[in-house]
Amino acid sequence: MEKKWLALFMLCLILTLPMCKPAEKIVYPVTAKGTQVDDYFGTKVADPYRWLEDDKSAETGKWVEAQNAVTFDYLKKIPFREGLKKRLTDIINYPRFSSPFRVGEFYLFSKNDGLQNQSVIYIQKGLEGTPEVLIDPNRLSADGTIRIGLAGFSGDKKYAALSRGEAGSDWSEIRVLELPTKKELPDRIQWNKFSAASWFKNGFFYSGYDKPAAGKELTAKNEYQKVFYHKLGDPQEKDALVFEDKAHPLRYYGLGVSEDERYAFLTVSEGTSGTETSWKDLAKPGSKFELLLKGFENDSAVIDNVGDKFLVQTNVDAPNFKVVLIDPKKPAKENWTSAIPEKPEVLAGANTAGGQLFATYLKDANTKVYQLGLDGQLVREIALPALGTAGGFGGWKDDTTIFYTFTSFTFPSTIYKYEISSGASQVFRKPEVKFNPEDYEVKQVFYESKDKTKVPMFIVHKKGLALDGKNPCFLTAYGGFNISVQPAFNPMTIALLENGCVFAEPNLRGGGEYGETWHKAGMLDKKQNVFDDFIAAAEYLIREKYTSSAKLAIAGGSNGGLLVGAVINQRPELFKVALPAVGVMDMLRFHKFTVGWGWAVEYGSSDDAKGFKTLFAYSPVHNIKEGVAYPATLVTSADHDDRVVPAHSFKFIAALQEKHKGGNPVLIRIETRSGHGASNVTKAIESTADEYAFFLYNVGAKPKFEK
Repeated sequence: MEKKWLALFMLCLILTLPMCKPAEKIVYPVTAKGTQVDDYFGTKVADPYRWLEDDKSAETGKWVEAQNAVTFDYLKKIPFREGLKKRLTDIINYPRFSSPFRVGEFYLFSKNDGLQNQSVIYIQKGLEGTPEVLIDPNRLSADGTIRIGLAGFSGDKKYAALSRGEAGSDWSEIRVLELPTKKELPDRIQWNKFSAASWFKNGFFYSGYDKPAAGKELTAKNEYQKVFYHKLGDPQEKDALVFEDKAHPLRYYGLGVSEDERYAFLTVSEGTSGTETSWKDLAKPGSKFELLLKGFENDSAVIDNVGDKFLVQTNVDAPNFKVVLIDPKKPAKENWTSAIPEKPEVLAGANTAGGQLFATYLKDANTKVYQLGLDGQLVREIALPALGTAGGFGGWKDDTTIFYTFTSFTFPSTIYKYEISSGASQVFRKPEVKFNPEDYEVKQVFYESKDKTKVPMFIVHKKGLALDGKNPCFLTAYGGFNISVQPAFNPMTIALLENGCVFAEPNLRGGGEYGETWHKAGMLDKKQNVFDDFIAAAEYLIREKYTSSAKLAIAGGSNGGLLVGAVINQRPELFKVALPAVGVMDMLRFHKFTVGWGWAVEYGSSDDAKGFKTLFAYSPVHNIKEGVAYPATLVTSADHDDRVVPAHSFKFIAALQEKHKGGNPVLIRIETRSGHGASNVTKAIESTADEYAFFLYNVGAKPKFEK
């Protein structure tokens, strides 16, 4: 009898098998393995995919094509992918403005009609004038990947220096526009990175590099940055060398000029934190730079000069920052005068406008702004419309009106006009976005990390959401470089929220939300704290029934991509989907490319034994384990990313595809003519649609989108 029932059961099982569609097995491209092995202080480390670091080789090109073919074949089979892309396109299609900025008799601002690949820069006379196009980047290339930024203005407000970049690369070219005529001058300043144009008399100072070797423009280490002075009308070859330091090739140098063109300030850094500042009296021909603030243990920045003294924001003896007045003839800190003492909240920024100081603080990652006199006496707190993020509050000494923006997760970026004398704020421009903010709930919670540290996290979802553990959840974070992650409106996130997803963003250690103490608690040999904070955020969301491991996706870009890569190695079972974008994945070699050396102050370096031990312990490429089932992973990178070179992502996905076990897809999407972020709006929509589609599909969601 038992055999009869067993046979009947097996027959039924066989008959029902065709009704179940098996998971499609992905055949990944074969990635050749080399024999490269490096010796780090007696530890042999294999690097079989070293050949992928050569982004110009024919072999790497074929590998990229093969990987993209597999990835896009997978993505095109997601049934709601096109509907999702259509919804994202619809959501972002509304006019978006920047705050206007006064330049003499003119106001300049940027505007995107909605789907323009680049925002257009406009100029108008006064606030009531008719806006006219100053420059439209969309007309400069067929694919809309040339970007334009304002780099500085001449003292007479007649000229504007423009920073022009292409295809997402960090390299830029400085050009000059005559504002009254909107005419572009023939000046061309090439091979700049992260440089402003600081005007002095009939020219400007800028920071530049030597031209890199042909074929190595996007990968070669950037060394020996120099400061030059360009006289308007001269060819670049005639630019005067103002400062160089041949003894220290791996330093950044930037030169700023005070509004009255009396003083020059030379800022030097050995990486992404720690500065040294010198000053020079431009009114005295032949004067030399003199040390104002010694480097590189602290971060300081000159805000403005008050006569012959300098207002400086600094964290010297003040982890949360303060503002002091320094007499450059007596720069020792015992001679400093306090303008704004350190407070329990971190001073995120300080600017001047209209003869006043504007101090921006963070209270649990939310902005608070105060207006003060130049002596630090409080004038008023500036009332903001809600908890969120405000920015701006800077201008010229003779400004009477300035503009600022305010945003939050469900509050589209709105521009306010502010009268300095009265403190009156009024809405200047408010966007019309196709969503109802009243449908959504924003909350801030505090959870415990592994070492009991309290970490804040923002959570956004539809009102009335059931906390049953069944909701798809998109968890994203950064956690590094003293960067504060604050509430901000992203129209594309609406597509997730309206389909029942939870959006969560914690403020991990390594960021700047609680000052330099918080930053240092997540850098160098304390980087594991960042990963622990992120893992604890995921555990909190699961414990509180916002989601479950089967519904949870984690995402992050750049340092956040490193974060995602590290935690899926440490806790692969905790997450269903991983979306690491342009991540720093090879922690032993990041300093070998472009500006990667500047991150050694944050991460450490494999060139010393202690740094190697720390980095090797969590480096995403080196900690992928054989035979482990990893989350469904979509790595994203771009061919013109010369900040975090694509080799990081290439080597990571090659190792993951080799060692991963299980049915979850592990893929890479490699964008063309794009860099360390989407190079235009079209690419931003397409890449976001693919990431969201991959997430929703792999957590089993059934979103509703029109086709």
